[in-house]
Amino acid sequence: MARNTYEAWIPEEDSSEVIMRVNQVSAVEAFASPEPMSSNSKSIPRSAGVGVSLVDKGGAYSEDVSSNDDITLTAKKFGKAIRIAEEDIDDSLANIISTKQVDWATSYAKFIDNATLAVSAAPGTGVPFTSVYYQLTQTDSGLGYTANDNVTTAGSGGVTYNDLSDVLGDVEGGDYFDLSRTVVIAHPAFRGVLRKIKDDQGMPVFVRGQQGDAGSPDTLFDLPVHWSLGAKVSATATDSPSGKPLLIVVNRDFLRLGRRSGPESIFIDGRDGLSALTDESILKMRARRGFALGHPKAASVLVGA
Repeated sequence: MARNTYEAWIPEEDSSEVIMRVNQVSAVEAFASPEPMSSNSKSIPRSAGVGVSLVDKGGAYSEDVSSNDDITLTAKKFGKAIRIAEEDIDDSLANIISTKQVDWATSYAKFIDNATLAVSAAPGTGVPFTSVYYQLTQTDSGLGYTANDNVTTAGSGGVTYNDLSDVLGDVEGGDYFDLSRTVVIAHPAFRGVLRKIKDDQGMPVFVRGQQGDAGSPDTLFDLPVHWSLGAKVSATATDSPSGKPLLIVVNRDFLRLGRRSGPESIFIDGRDGLSALTDESILKMRARRGFALGHPKAASVLVGA
């Protein structure tokens, strides 16, 4: 009797090469606060804080009227399928499946960073989330934020030392600054920028010794930096953005990454089922993620030249 067989979705182990590759390349997967998701959407309460006022002896306490709300994470699926001839799997000296899993992990890492950090449009076709960059370019009167308050744009002469200082100052001067939780995410184009910034004596300001010993994370004004190839402006989410490079300063507690599933893969064997007609196997890879920036004042962006 003919039969179809279906392999179960198999999550990649935390110690697997695929997960390691994702975490090495993706700043958001590495730094964002993870939110486990057991359904398509998840609501996270957002507190507006509580004020303090002076109370005279015998006087009445004033009551706090802060407006509390929530943010919603909605899971979106990112994936790709690869069709592989059975002969290629049998004849190749290389491990095709493992190689393609890691290749996909690299592309996914850049894609998720771009989607969460650098897309310049509102959610819609090709845009899964409200990115950090887009949110900071929009006014949110309910949160007391005005469009571009926390956006610094480099002039035609390129990024300056003052630009770097200003983008940190946008976060440091607010209620959401926590030195121990603040990180910098930047496109590698800023590595060249940092190397070229010099003091009045023509000496480099950001030298390797200041950035840390070999093997440790680079730093900017003592803040850790994660370099992300996805941190370039684009109109829609992509793993190969081509717009201006971004440097983002953010309190990682306010980068909320919903993890519904994955990264995970399924191998559909070409030796049975419908695939037996062509002797072609199919490798599918996917991840489901949700994302939201908890508050616009918890982040700032420097747009490179």
